[in-house]
Amino acid sequence: MPVNKKLPKKANEILVFTPAEDQALDVGARLLRLRQSHGMSQRELAQLSGVTNGAISQMEQNNVSPSVASIKKILSVFGLSLADFFSDEFDHEKQIFFRAAELTIVSKGPLMLRQIGKCLHTTRLQVLHETYAPGADTGPAMLSHEGEEAGVIVRGEVEVTVGGKYETLGSGDAYYFQSKLPHRFRNRGKVECELISVCTPPTF
Repeated sequence: MPVNKKLPKKANEILVFTPAEDQALDVGARLLRLRQSHGMSQRELAQLSGVTNGAISQMEQNNVSPSVASIKKILSVFGLSLADFFSDEFDHEKQIFFRAAELTIVSKGPLMLRQIGKCLHTTRLQVLHETYAPGADTGPAMLSHEGEEAGVIVRGEVEVTVGGKYETLGSGDAYYFQSKLPHRFRNRGKVECELISVCTPPTF
């Protein structure tokens, strides 16, 4: 039977209970493995999650039963949900090869964005497979953020605006610019446009 080693400070706080004999659902061990798989110290995780260093240490040693709120704060650093965390295999960042169906869909609709990997909080690179339906664009407002980005058009055409300049790029053409410059992408053509882009650091 699950044993709660320590009661929460708030009576209505929901705890995560785990059978001590079930190593597959050992919350502390899973938290430790998740953190170490990303090469992150307890102090670094505490700064990113807002959960204290001491609390993380206690959780990993199973000295306390963490609340759902605390777990969610920690998992948000890695882009994981509770379902991901308690699945048979949550360590997506160890994956090297990705089939088409395994790419993470981050945007659906006329503009579809599919990303390599799930959580990019500890990575320096973001790679996207972008598909623009005829008339699709990144929105009426120009985008601007820190970093650099580049891409290669695979098929179709896309109008790329960067600062006060714009070009219509076709299959085989490419772009590379500082992301702090206001920019926008739109497909003014009659056929779908497909491109592969790279951004550093990740934007989402």
